[in-house]
Amino acid sequence: QVQLVESGGGLVQAGGSLRLSCAVSGRIWSMYQMGWFRRAPGKEREFVARITWSDGGTAYADSVRGRFTISRDNAKNAFFLQMNNLEPEDTAAYYCAAGSSWSYWGQGTQVTVSS
Repeated sequence: QVQLVESGGGLVQAGGSLRLSCAVSGRIWSMYQMGWFRRAPGKEREFVARITWSDGGTAYADSVRGRFTISRDNAKNAFFLQMNNLEPEDTAAYYCAAGSSWSYWGQGTQVTVSS
């Protein structure tokens, strides 16, 4: 059984930074990719970033490219989302996910950016 647990959300002023973490337990070796999604109030869930487990290849949503960085630590079975230059529009519940079809999800962590 694969379990994902996020941490690191909080309240920050516009222009500030936060680092989200996702600890992965279980069949981590079988995960093709890990990533982050977010859901803002009144909006649908959207893709933020992903990273492949084997070679560390990354992809980003246009709205966060250049401000957010996804990374992984294979030894610690964890991956991260460094968020810089945060904007009020980044306010959302952030979810980590894993698997080739995004089969596994964390419980979410709230990020609130004040103007």
